[in-house]
Amino acid sequence: MSLAGDARVLWSMLRGQPGHGDHAERLAAFYGPQASQYDAFRERLLHGRAAMLDDLLRAVAEQRGTLDGAQVAELGGGTGRNLLFLGERLQRLGRMQVVDLCAPLLAEARRRFADRSNVQIIEADACAWQPAAPVDAVYFSYALTMIPDWRAALDNALAMLKPGGVLGVVDFYVSEPEPVAGLARHGWISRNFWPRWFAHDGVRPDPAHLRALRERLPEHRLTETLAPVPYLPLARVPYYRFVGSNSE
Repeated sequence: MSLAGDARVLWSMLRGQPGHGDHAERLAAFYGPQASQYDAFRERLLHGRAAMLDDLLRAVAEQRGTLDGAQVAELGGGTGRNLLFLGERLQRLGRMQVVDLCAPLLAEARRRFADRSNVQIIEADACAWQPAAPVDAVYFSYALTMIPDWRAALDNALAMLKPGGVLGVVDFYVSEPEPVAGLARHGWISRNFWPRWFAHDGVRPDPAHLRALRERLPEHRLTETLAPVPYLPLARVPYYRFVGSNSE
């Protein structure tokens, strides 16, 4: 990515999301000016996506006996960049539906997958949209923290799964002050700095996200780790990868 492209994205991030309009209007105003540079900048920020998708599709194949024909939905899919992590597996899916509220990012997705007959790009609210039939898997990639009513989005995602379906999430977070045994504990600075840092751009890391996922899907695989942040050489932001199956 060019320095000019970086500068455009950073300027949008410094300005932050506008405080007026509904959620779709705020997203369009924030991401519209940086849509063409969105993916290049965030390659260095949004870590763990390929690994989460590997785990998700592996769980789908195990559940169904094959990946061929699987129905998958991404909520908050933006430009559709994450589908490129699937490689040849994308063509094996029966249908891949990418749902987002942000029209400028979806325009990038439509250009990217115009020749893919099994990819459907949908402008809709992740809290309300439902597929025509239940899906084998649904996932959020750095999207749950950006949805104001994230509990409704999570409920909606679980409601669209087939019995035994798989939910995946990769996202920023901060730990509880006193997490349960076996989970990472972040220090006071991290737990207070990152929510304030990201809130300016409409991103809200919250320990309640991971708590709700673990409670709703007790059968899961969880990885907690840290990642570098562009232009903050000493900083490491916490993120997690979660893949869980609902009950039969």
